[in-house]
Amino acid sequence: MKFGIDAASIYLPNLYLPIQELAIRRNIEPEKLELGLGLKKMAVLDVHEDTATLAANSLLKLFLDYDLHPKDISRIYLGTESALDAAKPTATYAIQLVAETLKNKFGEEAFDHIDALDMTFACVGGVDALQNCLDFVRVNPEKKAICIAADYAKYALHSPGEYTQGAGAVALLISAEPNLISFENHWGVSTKSVFDFFKPRRYREDFPVLEAVNSGNDVVEIFSDEPVFDGQYSNECYKDRLRDAYFQLKAELNVENLYRNWHFMAFHLPYAFQGKRMFTDIFAIENGEDTSTENQKVLAKSEAYLELVNQKIKPTQWASSEIGNMYTASIFTAFLSALTLSEEDLEGKKVGFLSYGSGSKSKVFEGRIEMGWKSVMEKVNLKGELEKRKAIDYETYENLHRKKLKNSVGEISGFKLEKIENENPNLLGARYYNYL
Repeated sequence: MKFGIDAASIYLPNLYLPIQELAIRRNIEPEKLELGLGLKKMAVLDVHEDTATLAANSLLKLFLDYDLHPKDISRIYLGTESALDAAKPTATYAIQLVAETLKNKFGEEAFDHIDALDMTFACVGGVDALQNCLDFVRVNPEKKAICIAADYAKYALHSPGEYTQGAGAVALLISAEPNLISFENHWGVSTKSVFDFFKPRRYREDFPVLEAVNSGNDVVEIFSDEPVFDGQYSNECYKDRLRDAYFQLKAELNVENLYRNWHFMAFHLPYAFQGKRMFTDIFAIENGEDTSTENQKVLAKSEAYLELVNQKIKPTQWASSEIGNMYTASIFTAFLSALTLSEEDLEGKKVGFLSYGSGSKSKVFEGRIEMGWKSVMEKVNLKGELEKRKAIDYETYENLHRKKLKNSVGEISGFKLEKIENENPNLLGARYYNYL
């Protein structure tokens, strides 16, 4: 019996900033970002959007596109590093919103017996959720699960990570005998605690705040969506974890050259060209080459490596160029990107998935594309989702980034954050939404 992804949906914010607009404002040559990193557009959250709306919109689309019934779904697990609460799972918001929207169809309590959970390990959390759902369905082949990966990547204005921002969500139906792609239960894993990128709680003793917010404490605890990070060090960690996980999987599968078996290679993509830049040392080892930094630079320009990139990696970069960093959702979007562009008969072809999450962990695994992939991709309609977005100018982007705007910029479709409670002491911070 096969197990894997039976159906998929993607949701993207309605707004994007052309990367040229940002480059000009930051005195960066646009070609450096477009040709050097593969960046073209950056998805931007509107005023009414957050992780819950991203997740809920992708989940609702999955239910509607595939005529799913909540009684057939046993668990909905969300991979995210943009959680809205340190205790209440963001998955509960997404399920609540979809349940409320579909209550006339399924009844008031139809979603009440679905297990819900957030899984967090930076950008690899979505893969963790996928693996957990796969394990569940392997043990319970008559049941189904849904894995959601939803995030927005936000960096400080003028920071070196600013131009890699993005947002979006992917929802995946996990079942036995899947239509899209199946996975054997083989995983290469590499984990090591590092500080390459993280979002710590920070403390200030001299921070002017209202007494009601301070609550009599001597220090103020601050949390920010904008990470502490070291880009160059994070790239080194990415390479190290990827290499270790890759060769663990290779040893488990006992194959001579693992990547040559893959038709596509889907990476976690903080920016579109990250994957092809991170694979050079594995390529060197697999081909018996010197792994020094200097030789890896030479190999990256070699005919053999460029052929590998053009055939196996380039198709997975396209969507990332149009969206930016989706954190947990980026690796799944890379996979959907390749299938969207392909005109081949892909049934039976293998795909390598090379994930990374800062902090740090990599999981490397492979899947085999199934017979029904074309019908799934028609419903995913990635090109259509990209085409219906609206471009904004730099001033609008900066105002959204600084949270200066009160009203939404673009057309509101789907779920809308209506208010965050700031008066009732028993509900401070509670979030309330509507479906439009």
